[in-house]
Amino acid sequence: MKDFAIRVLINAVAIAVTALLIPNIHIANNDITTLLIIGLIFGLVNSLLKPLLIVLTCPMVVFSLGLFIFVINGIMLLITDSLAGDRLVIEGGIFTAILGGMVMGAVSIVLESALRLDDKTVVKDENVIIVANKPKQQ
Repeated sequence: MKDFAIRVLINAVAIAVTALLIPNIHIANNDITTLLIIGLIFGLVNSLLKPLLIVLTCPMVVFSLGLFIFVINGIMLLITDSLAGDRLVIEGGIFTAILGGMVMGAVSIVLESALRLDDKTVVKDENVIIVANKPKQQ
C-alpha cells in the first residue's frame, strides 16, 4: 500500500512537470488535490490496462523494436484524460499524448531511481556485473 501511495505521488509530480513542459496539456486547478486525483487515475489505468494492451499489441511492439510502447503510453494518458473529466485536458490528440507520455516516463524513471523504487540491486566485481531483484523485506 505504501508503494502504491508513493507511485501516486510520483505520477502526480510527473503530470505536473508534463503540464509545465508541454503547452497542449492543461490541468484545471494547479492544486495538489487535482494532481493526486489525476495521479491515482493514471496509476490505476497503468496497472490495469497497460499490461493487457502490451499483450494485445505484442507483435507491433516486437516489430517496432519496442518503440510502440511510446504509443501505448500515449494511449494510457488519453484514457486518463477521458476518465479525469475536466481536471486534465490534452489538446492535439495522440501526438501530444505520446510526447506527454515520454515526459511522464522520463520524470517517473528519475524519481523512482532517486527514491530507489526500481527494485534492482547492482553488484559489481572486477569482471562481472550482476543485476538482481532486491529481496522483499517484511
